[in-house]
Amino acid sequence: MESYKEKNIIESTLKHLESESVEIAMRINTTVRASMSKKLRWMGFMEIPPVIYSLVTDPLNHPVYDPRFMYDGTEYALTKSMIFHKQILVKKFPKIYTFSPNVRLEVPDKKKTGRHLLEFTQLDLEVRDASREDVMAIAESIIREAVNDVKDINYEDLEKLERKISIPSGQFRRFRYLELKDKYGPDFEAEASSREKYPFWIIDIPLKDREFYDREKEDEPGILRDMDLIYPEGFGEGISGGEREYRLDRILERIKAKDQDPEQFRIFTEIASHGLFPSAGFGIGIERFIRYICGYSRIEYTHPFPKIPGEISL
Repeated sequence: MESYKEKNIIESTLKHLESESVEIAMRINTTVRASMSKKLRWMGFMEIPPVIYSLVTDPLNHPVYDPRFMYDGTEYALTKSMIFHKQILVKKFPKIYTFSPNVRLEVPDKKKTGRHLLEFTQLDLEVRDASREDVMAIAESIIREAVNDVKDINYEDLEKLERKISIPSGQFRRFRYLELKDKYGPDFEAEASSREKYPFWIIDIPLKDREFYDREKEDEPGILRDMDLIYPEGFGEGISGGEREYRLDRILERIKAKDQDPEQFRIFTEIASHGLFPSAGFGIGIERFIRYICGYSRIEYTHPFPKIPGEISL
């Protein structure tokens, strides 16, 4: 006999699947993925399979539960992002991308934001010998083309949503992290997002507010050559990336500077000791992008089986 809790989950799941908002999001999701993949293949990228679990994964720079499991006497972690695998792969393949499932067990409080899922997909890419500016241009190109394809293919859906979306034809605006923080205070990202009409970049983020693996600016110690793309209208961050640190001694220095345990990243640092290439890349949260295109107040309408912080989900 099914429990009361199971009955509620079944009923809420079936109701969610009947929502027109979810149906529209799935059609737009199909267009977006096809558009991004087509554009990247045209640019010479190779699609690689995702990594679902591994011996090493992204530590992230904010508190999350760390899902791990034992298999045959070895401990594995579920993938929070493929950052280390991408750095390893560009040793062989210079331009790569994947649609990577990520599991990030956020604290239940994150439910309030309307933009966090415990399980989501990133379009993750990396380019060997590329600069931050190179990959920012790639991101702008695929975002622009995906939005235009949605306008052409899903125009009826956008009309139903009464949604009009515009992307600049030229370079997106860029703001330095510390300058925005000085201007708007601790909630600068949300404040800037609510004020802007178009997607924009936040660049030059301090190491203390970021993970250890992005490359430091030579002329500004403690400031990284990285970036976040912020959607306007209050939709917030949608892309995160930057240039990667590839030198073993600097990687080890960074791990120490972040007060992290080098043993946690031993597999990666051992591979790095055999040599890595300079590279740059980013990850686009697909569900967040769909939410922005649709103008949805909450991200769960972009997924047929959303895993919402603090809730039991199918």
